[in-house]
Amino acid sequence: MSAAKRAFLTALINIFVLLFASIIQIQRIDALPHAQTVNGATATAAKTATSAAIALTKAQQRREPVRMVNKQTNERVNKDVGGGGGEDSSVNSKRLPRSVFHVRWNPNEKFVVESRENPAINSSRLAPHPRLKVSKNTKLTLSPKLYLCHDKYSELCHNKTLAFRQRIVQTLEKSMREGDNETNPYNVDYKPVFGDSFEEQYYPSTCLVMEAGVRVLRRRDAPFNKLPFGRLFPRQKLFRNVKSVKTCAIVSSAGSLVGSKLGRFIDTHDIVMRFNHAPTQGYEVDVGSKTTIRVVNSQVVTKPEFDFPHAPIFRNVTIAAWDPGKYNGTLEDWLTSADYDLFTNYEIYRRRYPKSRAFLIDPHSVWRLWQSLQMFAGNRPIRRNPPSSGFIGLALLLPYCSQVDFVEYMPSTRLNGRCHYYSKEMNSACTFGSWHPLAAEKLMALDMNVADDMSVFQFGILRIRQPDKLLCGFNFFGY
Repeated sequence: MSAAKRAFLTALINIFVLLFASIIQIQRIDALPHAQTVNGATATAAKTATSAAIALTKAQQRREPVRMVNKQTNERVNKDVGGGGGEDSSVNSKRLPRSVFHVRWNPNEKFVVESRENPAINSSRLAPHPRLKVSKNTKLTLSPKLYLCHDKYSELCHNKTLAFRQRIVQTLEKSMREGDNETNPYNVDYKPVFGDSFEEQYYPSTCLVMEAGVRVLRRRDAPFNKLPFGRLFPRQKLFRNVKSVKTCAIVSSAGSLVGSKLGRFIDTHDIVMRFNHAPTQGYEVDVGSKTTIRVVNSQVVTKPEFDFPHAPIFRNVTIAAWDPGKYNGTLEDWLTSADYDLFTNYEIYRRRYPKSRAFLIDPHSVWRLWQSLQMFAGNRPIRRNPPSSGFIGLALLLPYCSQVDFVEYMPSTRLNGRCHYYSKEMNSACTFGSWHPLAAEKLMALDMNVADDMSVFQFGILRIRQPDKLLCGFNFFGY
């Protein structure tokens, strides 16, 4: 063997020996107690710094807050990276649902308000509630203020929010059970068949809502294509510039909106939906001023105290009016036997404002939505009455919006027992339901929600995303 080869082999052996010695030394250092050696403290500190650096790097990539813990002092430090109000996460934990305020709006940006509304005459003092049976319990059975908090990094606040969520869900489930033995005024005879297949048990709730196909009636629909009344339907589509629509907001009329200060957040959305005669003037700080569409039930259209054909609140805004009709009734039957004769005032309105965008919702699609609710509820029967305007509005809006923020539909810790933000009447039936299958609706909406519990139960905002078309399409109802 030449001298060059021997030198090379000697050098290679020395390298392996040094590597082996280094590995043994590191293992010994790690085995020593933290309090007995400076090297152990140095290694621990290095590991902590490395973990913190990894967490910081990942958070910067995702623009979310980082929680770092100093193991020596047990002091918890919160760093908000990227300026967004993101979710509460750690390096090795599963990513939690994101806050609805993760992307903040620009407070200096001006938004186009499609309608400049005024409240309907005496709208805040109208006593009758459309399709609302008087509840036996007008007072709340829980104290929401006990669960109120806003520190998203606090473990106590997290526990309060979770406890409030459990109380609300329990109350909604109880309300569902109480509606089992009620009458059947609409002759509903739907008997769903619940299968045991994976697809039927885990089918996305958003797909059930989309496949109900809630829609407005068009001139070409029979029998209106042969009736003079059908010519009153607008030729336009329900929404303008649908391709530019990204975010939508549905604003409930809940009394817990009082003091919410969500007006600016609501007005940042491309489409804002409101209901019946709920006013905006005087309540802009809490509910905003922008309105794109109003979903109006047939009582509001028909009863003289709401003055639908002339009230300013129903002008310069898209209208989607609905009446359920009978469950198995035809559209011809609906024209002659609707719950309330909305057709007379609808005709007056359309002739008075021929360029208005006032539509009627297909009653068959309303009952298909009810079937979706019953499919979600499974073997638990729901009230055999049509869904509320809020849930109909969600089903009408979801096909057009990639993301829908439903404001104060699910009760938040601002819950105060009031029916509406513009009325001081106290009635828990407005929140938990006594006529509509409202409890089932809210449980289904919570199942569709993608926002974190802080957003839902402290700030009052559900976030529902349009489902991927690849996830839908099983069509269990045979539509």
